Amino acid sequence: MSPATILVLLAVATGAWSAAAMRLHRGHDYERVFDRQEADRVQGLPGQPSRSPGPGCSSVGYGALEELGPFLVQKGKPEISLNPYSWNKEANLLFVESPAGVGFSYTNTTKDLSQFGDELTATDAHGFLVNWFKRFPQFRGHDFYIAGDTLLATKILEGNKKAHHKKDRINLKGIMIGNEAIDASSDDRGLADYAWDHAVISDELYGGIKECSFPDNGEESAPCNHAWNEFFGSIRNIDIYSLYTPACTDTLANTSRSNSSSSASSWKLAGTALARIHRGRPYNTYDPCADYHVVDYLNRGDVQAALHANVTGMPYAWTPCSDALTNWTDSVSSTLPAIKGLVEAGLRVWVFSGDTDDRVPVTSTRYALRKLGLATVKEWREWFTSDQVGGYTVVYDGLTLVTIRGAGHMVPMIKPVQASQVFAHFLDGNELPAKPVAASAA
Repeated sequence: MSPATILVLLAVATGAWSAAAMRLHRGHDYERVFDRQEADRVQGLPGQPSRSPGPGCSSVGYGALEELGPFLVQKGKPEISLNPYSWNKEANLLFVESPAGVGFSYTNTTKDLSQFGDELTATDAHGFLVNWFKRFPQFRGHDFYIAGDTLLATKILEGNKKAHHKKDRINLKGIMIGNEAIDASSDDRGLADYAWDHAVISDELYGGIKECSFPDNGEESAPCNHAWNEFFGSIRNIDIYSLYTPACTDTLANTSRSNSSSSASSWKLAGTALARIHRGRPYNTYDPCADYHVVDYLNRGDVQAALHANVTGMPYAWTPCSDALTNWTDSVSSTLPAIKGLVEAGLRVWVFSGDTDDRVPVTSTRYALRKLGLATVKEWREWFTSDQVGGYTVVYDGLTLVTIRGAGHMVPMIKPVQASQVFAHFLDGNELPAKPVAASAA
């Protein structure tokens, strides 16, 4: 397989390069380019156990430090440890904080924060990528994949058509879409059905919601909005993003942060725009309050200096989700047309879904994909991790759907082994194993 670079929209690139390797290339002023790259290099992070190289909310905070990056923030203290299931073992990873105003990203023009929408966000992200490849031209020839934004993938295809020179094109090969809100009508219908099927809401509440029309634009009547408010109120004490794992209660949060000394120790998750997102660590040391540890770590001055972050001196503490974006000007009600366009363009398109996520449940995803009308190439079947069922998969004409059994919204946190397995098969373009695989001896 040719070298690959993955955009995990979640800006930090992991990987190694050297002055000697850079100077072997011809056709570029690599002495000058290398000096700029060296200024951007993250040499190491405080508390980092080793320096082995490898290929809405904060992507660095959530994606890199809680899910699939090379390091995970530890429980009880703002330090990091190696992630044995990091995706950078398969490819170079590029994490992007998007849009401006989220995480460490920022804009010099305050009014921009009231003008962001789907279109501007995708345009800015594409502009970032074009400039990133100019800064790091040695990656231009790599196969490029996205784990995240459907609209950005569309923007890349459009940009490639307009590019006058081949070197200005991004070598996009495929996209993974994970537990993403795809289609408003399908999302809402599936959310209600999944919650009732899993005994989370009452018959009466479910009946009230089922009276709603589930319009394509997501704009319901006043009685239906009332029913939805009751729905979210009724599940406030569980983690809707991971139905069968513990929620981060005040008691757990205070206990897990007992050893923390961060200047952001007074930060409250409940005060953010997405306060319902309580996610946990991926394996036996599962911690539903992991967000707090990330906040503590990324608010350390030495960590920010190591990341070359907050160089403008943000007048506020780093938080995983931002309330600074005061107005979202446009939001597509369905990305199905975009997904169809990606399939028709011949890209590798995989949609994966943790089957214990009740915020964007697999039920919603299946309802949405059904609207594409794609022919089934290989029927629904189970796939295996070692000798256990890892989930289920079905191959459509141009699109593969994969479920991950027992995983919530943030699949790599709850099921890291299965998540990395799905990722590796996606990159290789290979189907997941249809039969049990003997576990290797410890």
